[in-house]
Amino acid sequence: MTQGFFAELTTTELAGRLRAGETSAVELTTAALRAIAELDGELNAFTAVDHDGAVKAAEKADAELAEGLDRGPLHGIPVAVKDIIEVAGLPTTMGSAHFADHVSTSDAECVRRLRAGGAVLVGKTTTHEFAFGPTGDSAHGGPSRNPHDPTRITGGSSGGSGAAVAAGMVPLALGTDTGGSVRIPAALCGVVGFKPAFGAIPVDGVFPLAQSLDHVGVLARSPQDCRAAYRVLAGLRDAPSRERGETATIGWLDPDLLHPADPEVTRIARAALDGLTVRDAELRDPELARSAYQGIQASEAYANHAERLAEHPELYTGDVRDRLRDSARIAGWQHVRALAARDRWRREVGELLTGVDLLALPTTCVTATEVGQREITIGGAGTRVFTALLGLTSPWNVAGVPAVSVPAGTLGGLPVGLQLVGRPGQEDLLLAVASRIGG
Repeated sequence: MTQGFFAELTTTELAGRLRAGETSAVELTTAALRAIAELDGELNAFTAVDHDGAVKAAEKADAELAEGLDRGPLHGIPVAVKDIIEVAGLPTTMGSAHFADHVSTSDAECVRRLRAGGAVLVGKTTTHEFAFGPTGDSAHGGPSRNPHDPTRITGGSSGGSGAAVAAGMVPLALGTDTGGSVRIPAALCGVVGFKPAFGAIPVDGVFPLAQSLDHVGVLARSPQDCRAAYRVLAGLRDAPSRERGETATIGWLDPDLLHPADPEVTRIARAALDGLTVRDAELRDPELARSAYQGIQASEAYANHAERLAEHPELYTGDVRDRLRDSARIAGWQHVRALAARDRWRREVGELLTGVDLLALPTTCVTATEVGQREITIGGAGTRVFTALLGLTSPWNVAGVPAVSVPAGTLGGLPVGLQLVGRPGQEDLLLAVASRIGG
């Protein structure tokens, strides 16, 4: 695949070059804008590009560094932002005809923190409409496309962010993750995607999908880059841990307990753990995660769209309109039971993570499917693409624990992701072990 300037460069490496005077923020920003212009026509990763604003921000970043003001690890680094996150002065369309003409008047809190950290915002990235889908190919502005094969999906809903990082258009991008929307595109596009613990990064100014499950996350080329961005976004000011993850114990979860997975995907993901301390882990009641996620996400998503769906159903893409109508059928008692299932699932995950430091399993059950494909066969049985993508990621949104997807290898030329799950407060350990695998 054709790749841009940042295809082999991490933000850590770029930060070092900036401070050594080997490059400038303006040069990095110009490289990002050039790569977007050259590559995005095929990939549709961006919905808006802020040429003038980005160059101006880069000039300011260079001037500050020259004056001795260093705002941290993202100072002068080009960053893209998912198009359900408000960025003042730029369109925020949510991938929907409902907001085709909407221009943000203020920054989301996570964007404000990026700016305060000296990051250079270059544009907005394509999202599955209203972030309500794991494929990334159902949006008013068309599908984002996988840099490894543009006939394939990026995964979603942060598909544009995944494609932008994988293609080397930017070294870092923001996404959101309600059921896997950062980790799925990271896995399918072959980059790193990190979802922190629930509530670790503010969601103010982010269009809600399901408030009980929504997370802001990051996509980058390395786990170290994700950690640097996470610290800025979470407002962490203490010294970074020196944790290296050398003695961590990992509990391997058979993905078939949660959703049938392609055996080759499972094999590749498991092999990525070779050399680490791994033992099998067991789930007592995986159905808890499924029932909790379905009942909570569907109820909250419909609550956020009920009036809009009633007044202008024709403005939704077919996929999202159908899913919202299905969500309307969730009864109140089912939502109550979903909340109870969530509490029990959180207890089970907590108990699992007292016996091991981390859990591991594939990120998705399959590699990237074709754009528009909605059914797939796994192990001789048919299943929906949506459930095959969400089945291994959504349980950790229900649990509210941090999780990261790292590249594990390829299958038929398409990336396979390995997912690691940890305890809140143990993000440094989680990302240190991820670095031993994917970076």
